[in-house]
Amino acid sequence: MGGPSDDVGRQAVQISNALTRNHREHFGRGAGTVKTVINRGFVVTFLEEIYTPLEKTLIEGGRPDLVHEGRLAFQQMMRETYVGIVEEATGRKVRAFLSQNHIGPDLAAEIFVLEAAPGEMADTAESTAS
Repeated sequence: MGGPSDDVGRQAVQISNALTRNHREHFGRGAGTVKTVINRGFVVTFLEEIYTPLEKTLIEGGRPDLVHEGRLAFQQMMRETYVGIVEEATGRKVRAFLSQNHIGPDLAAEIFVLEAAPGEMADTAESTAS
């Protein structure tokens, strides 16, 4: 007897597995740890222990800028693929995709903002600057 939280759990696992598979295909290895959190209109996936031996060498050699630049270029190229993974898993359209990498500890955060589900009202307060 599964409920909505079971569905969200399955969606999170599906997203984590697909992003890990994509990482492995393109970098030759997957992340050490992957966790996806789905909460209302947001999906966030954290990938830890992501850097390849080459990237670690660049970081240790004082060139983290090259690692950030390469990862950003890769994530821009994967935008359509990553959005498709989340839309397929959740059945909802992605409004925005944001991606960030961090060094020390090495991790990436893939952030997806979803369109409201049918019948779902926004429950956050909005403010406007005067």
